[in-house]
Amino acid sequence: MADLDPIRLKCEFDRVSAVRHIGRVTSVARGVIEIDGLAAQARIGDHLTLRRKNGPDLAGEVLHVDSDEIHMLPATAPDGVCLGDHVSLDQMPAFAPGPHWLGRVVDPFGKPLDGKPLLPGTQERDLMQAPPAAVTRKPLGTRMETGLAVLNTMLPIVQGQRIGLFAGSGVGKSTLLATLARSMQADAVVVALVGERGREVNGFVETALGVEGMKRSVVVAATSDQSALARRRCAWSAMSVAEFLRDQGMNVLFLADSVTRFAEAHREIAAAMGEAPSLRGYPPSVTPLIANLCERAGPGTAEQGDITAVFSILVAGSDMDEPVADILRGVLDGHIVLSRDIAERGRFPAIDLSRSVSRSLPGAATADENQMIAETRKLVGSYEQSEVMIKAGLYAEGTDPLLDRAVRVHEELDDFFAKSDSEGIDNSFNRLSLILRRAGPAR
Repeated sequence: MADLDPIRLKCEFDRVSAVRHIGRVTSVARGVIEIDGLAAQARIGDHLTLRRKNGPDLAGEVLHVDSDEIHMLPATAPDGVCLGDHVSLDQMPAFAPGPHWLGRVVDPFGKPLDGKPLLPGTQERDLMQAPPAAVTRKPLGTRMETGLAVLNTMLPIVQGQRIGLFAGSGVGKSTLLATLARSMQADAVVVALVGERGREVNGFVETALGVEGMKRSVVVAATSDQSALARRRCAWSAMSVAEFLRDQGMNVLFLADSVTRFAEAHREIAAAMGEAPSLRGYPPSVTPLIANLCERAGPGTAEQGDITAVFSILVAGSDMDEPVADILRGVLDGHIVLSRDIAERGRFPAIDLSRSVSRSLPGAATADENQMIAETRKLVGSYEQSEVMIKAGLYAEGTDPLLDRAVRVHEELDDFFAKSDSEGIDNSFNRLSLILRRAGPAR
């Protein structure tokens, strides 16, 4: 009960209203409920509670407001709703994160999901906060330790960088995010689990993060069975928590799983509002929506910390040109691609180095380190181009000096890309240097 201090308790009581406005259902069509009598008081995003004559109450949110009526998007199917049913208006819930949220699991409305009491902080935050002004933001910061040899060397992540994690289902995306949450250098971690399966939320908290990882983390979760409004709000709420911690001077690691489900939730809402689809079923408004979420991460101002962000994207059939993936590649500072072929032969993380890039290079590495990175990419690329011929026994040693070197160290490099490394970036580069020496001198 330590969280129930007098100041936060008073703030919570001050937010309680003694007045409740009531309207009536006038129409139910195409999954939207029209309500009369609340147009003068309702705002987009306010909560509504519909009292069904036969059945439990139905929750929802205000989707549309005009001069005479409002439209409610229900959280579940509107079965049993009758004309004239009463609907009460609850003002948009306050979202006020605080430092006492570290170590907790909350829903998109700031309510605890871990069975323990949790009060809001003392200052409400706008879920749609504008990013810092472009001219006031710091440049990207120093290189961060990630706990993985391949990211410490070949794909460095620097403070304030925003990077995409592109993967199909079942290739280790969640496992990689969990590793970063536990091991990556940061003052605090904020995790957005958007549309996640219910059992995996608890698994991520207890197994992936563990007790030590949760001490510096806030997990915001909306499971797949929740409404599209809650799933979309999840990403915004988590980003608001990250921004609050950044404003306290912390360097924050923000992990979103996944932006695809965030976009799918928006697609459902946009369809209910009548917005026509254009991008393979996605509405045009999905582009600025995703861009705004990404821009809110990144370097802060001189008085603030930074938000280093990893956004995961589900790419069905490894289609890197599907709309969400295409939008994100244009606004992020690099992308990591996970390969199903690599995962199926048992190497995790299954990072496809040839298709992945970090835009923090070459600035994030020294001249010698950049030379090692370039040499490693040459060896990996040379082997991949001739892999079929090598496995078929059609390649004769001595034909191509570069390929000879690539074949010599292929297994070592493959093993290196799967290594965890808690000893730091310098140690990772030292190990890579030893492998390159065994490849022999370049000609």
